[in-house]
This record gives sequence, C-alpha cells and structure tokens, in this order.
Amino acid sequence: MKATALLLICSVCLTVSAGAQRLVTFQGKAQGTYYIVKYLGEDSISLQPDVESIFREIDRSLSLYLPGSLINRFNKGQQVVMDDHMRTVVKKAQEVSRLTNGLFDITVKPLVDLWGFGVVRHSKGQPSAADIRRTLQVVDYRLLTVRSRYLIKKKSGVEIDCNGIAQGFTSDVVGRFLLSRGIRNFLVDVGGELVASGLNAQGQPWSVGIERPSETDSLQGPEQAILRLKNRAVATSGNYRRFFDEGGTRFAHTIHPRTGQAVHNNIITVTVTAPDAITADAYDNALILLGVDEGLTFIARHPKLQLGAYYVYKDEDGKIREKYSPGFFATE
Repeated sequence: MKATALLLICSVCLTVSAGAQRLVTFQGKAQGTYYIVKYLGEDSISLQPDVESIFREIDRSLSLYLPGSLINRFNKGQQVVMDDHMRTVVKKAQEVSRLTNGLFDITVKPLVDLWGFGVVRHSKGQPSAADIRRTLQVVDYRLLTVRSRYLIKKKSGVEIDCNGIAQGFTSDVVGRFLLSRGIRNFLVDVGGELVASGLNAQGQPWSVGIERPSETDSLQGPEQAILRLKNRAVATSGNYRRFFDEGGTRFAHTIHPRTGQAVHNNIITVTVTAPDAITADAYDNALILLGVDEGLTFIARHPKLQLGAYYVYKDEDGKIREKYSPGFFATE
C-alpha cells in the first residue's frame, strides 16, 4: 500500500459558462483505498458504474484479497494463463526490475508476508536472519518466465505481489476508458496514484498538492508544494504510515528484495512523476531504496524514462529536508 494521504487534488469544482463542458466528479472505494475521478464533459450520464466495473475486472486479475483471482491462482500453482491486465503489469514489472537491478521485484511477496505486511498481518517483529535467508531463495524476478500468454515460475514457492504497481496501472486503465469516451480533460486518482490529461475547468493544468509529514510523523497543512499536471502522472510512496518499532529502530513496509530487510533509512516519502501512472508507481519504491542522491542520479542517467522525483527525508540532525530533480515543479 502507498502513502495515499500525501496527494490532495486541489482543482476547484466549478461549473464553466453555459453551453460549455461542465466539471463532473465522482468518487468511491476500490482496491482497499479510495478513488476520485474528475473530468470535463457534456454528457450527463454517469460513468461511475463503468469505472467501478473496471475496478472489479482488475481485481479478478490482480487482487491478493480475492481468493479466485488470477494472481492467487498463480501463487498457489506453477503457471497461469494471463489476461491483458496481468500481462501488462508483469511486463512492466520485469522491465523495471531489470533496469533497477532487482530493486523493484514483484516476487517479493514471501518477504512481505514474513515481515507481517501482507494480506495476513502479524506483529511478530523482526524475522530471524535464518528465516530471511530461506525466504530470499524464492525472491528473484528472474525466477519468472513469460512464454506467450503464460506466466511460469521456475521454482516452487515463488509468489508475486503486484500491489506496488497495480493502483498506478488502474489509474491508467480508467484514463484510457475516459479517452475512449471522447473525454480529453480529466484527473484520475486511485489511492494517491494519479493520471492527468488536458486541462481543468479553469483552462489550467490540473493542480495536485503535496503535503509534507511533520517531525512527529503526522501530516500537517497546508500543502507545501503544488504540482501542475498536464498529460502526466504522479505516484507517492512513504514509510511513515505502515511500520513497527523494535529495539529503537523503525522498520517500514518497504522491503528490500535483495537483502530481505525492511527499510529503515532516512527517507519519509518520495513523489514520482512520469508519462503514465504505472511507470510512476513502479519506480517510487525503487527510488526509496536507492536513497536521495542515488535516486536522483538514476533519474539523470535514464532521461528516456522521463521521471521526476521529490524526496522528503531527515538529515543527520533529524531535520526534515527536501530535494527534487530539475524541473520537477515545471508545468507539464
């Protein structure tokens, strides 16, 4: 799960002049979180039932909470015939895994479960070194094979968890649905993973406020920075909402796929922008694991990805600092 409360849609819900398109807004709950859809349109027919149908379809593919989903069938067996949703997500995940040398890895599920952050939560504390070593034997994106429409595991015990990418993917799917209905100006937010297209009701890029956690790990307002998005997506990952403390150390829900350790670095959040939400969502956890300086260097070395990042972190003195990539706050 992501730090969903970090992103607030700041566009004002105004109706434009008579005869022009009006701002339509609807919201609800899906995928264990909230969703908000805003768009400019002339049709008074609600698209909410269609959007909620999309959520249910994606859940049947990728939800770990739905017993008969494709992802659960794969995790219990040896292979599965992928639908288009799983195929797209797995392809993107493997691409990001290769580029980040395994810092993003959907086979991390056994480690997530071991640390107590999975579907079945527990508070047993830090796992033993032996348990981590044993679990790491089935965590490696290279243990997955894609053959046509088949997803195949090379080793028994391999399981996948697409929660680090699925909500961004869902935002993109809803966005493509709106485009298919002739809607060009919209903002879709699924649990803090947003995709923006065109302009808002004031003819300006969509505005998204980023809040900054306080010294006490609670949110304070007003928002510290404004992103103006046009044909761009944004995702946020943070370590200050899901964690446990043990022996004076805070262990967060972000798990390092190569070491098996829960993250306990100085990063509070990272907000990532990209051309689409699946890309932004896939890279935010990897950029947390890379750290501030290495993360910004990674972005500079891969300009074709068109990534931007905004880090909130604590320095050596415990002071909250911010650092971001060049042009991060420029209007897209």
